[in-house]
Amino acid sequence: MPESVFMDLVTRSPALAPALALPVGAPPSPATVRWVRECFGRGAEIRAIRPLPGGTAHANHALVVESGSGSEHRLVLRRWLPRDPLAPGGIPGVSGAVGTSGSSAATVFADGEFSPEREIAALTLLAACEIPTPALVAADPAGAHCDAPALLLTRLPGHPPRPVPDDLPEVLIQLAAALLPVHALRGAASMPPYIPRNRLDLRQPPKHATRPELWERACEIASGPAPDAPSRFVHRDYHPDNTLWSRGRLTGVVDWSDASSGPVGVDVGQMRLRLALRYGVRVADRFRECFDQVAGGHDQDPYWDLRCLLDLLPEEPGRVLSERDAARAEEYLQTLL
Repeated sequence: MPESVFMDLVTRSPALAPALALPVGAPPSPATVRWVRECFGRGAEIRAIRPLPGGTAHANHALVVESGSGSEHRLVLRRWLPRDPLAPGGIPGVSGAVGTSGSSAATVFADGEFSPEREIAALTLLAACEIPTPALVAADPAGAHCDAPALLLTRLPGHPPRPVPDDLPEVLIQLAAALLPVHALRGAASMPPYIPRNRLDLRQPPKHATRPELWERACEIASGPAPDAPSRFVHRDYHPDNTLWSRGRLTGVVDWSDASSGPVGVDVGQMRLRLALRYGVRVADRFRECFDQVAGGHDQDPYWDLRCLLDLLPEEPGRVLSERDAARAEEYLQTLL
């Protein structure tokens, strides 16, 4: 069977989707499957399970559950992987808790800043948002019933964006417009505050950097005081692969594990960074213009763009910018400086 085809874990029939290597594609344990069934009462059956592509901190599976009354539910099972899979004694995505039940799983798969509870809080606020987002169906945040801390969510229609150049202008407008109702949500103060991932304690340019002086200058600027900005509800990891699309229309925004209370510029900066790495600086600048347009005026401070860019550092084994991405990052960095 070709590597691009994987087996449906329930029906054992081929499904057209990328095969995922462990741990991201690791199937749920029998205890986890039993928990999902019990969430829908007596007679419920799981008709299909398949791993979803993308993500390094979660194992995500699409499920089809049929309740005892015959109604069908399309869901996502979201399990937390170790935050630092390279930590001593840790095998990526595998721990002594896998395949067992017990609250000890929570200490292995989550930490205070990256936890199921944080996503639960975000999804609760997002229930009032007009942008389609997953709804919480059930939760096992301590991993008491599953092989890891887990959330059961509604599955939104659509797929990650696959824009061709002619599609990009419309895609950028929709990506920008989707942020407005998110930032307008009430209750932002109930979310953890935005904290940059790079605390600037290790100033080391990327392995493939050709202009290390640019990175040092960026660190110097980022070490200064942050510009004043009101705190809003922010996604914190807003980029194209955390959005879903169907027939050219945005159908949802997913992955709210890092949702925070912070400046709007962080969401704009994260999207600009990912667009710069994927398409180049001109597209990143076009997104800034689109957001300024739909927001009725937004002055994106380069400080937040720099902060988002420096989140790429320090590099770690298995997380190193390619030569192409390092070159594009430096081109983007030069425009920010």
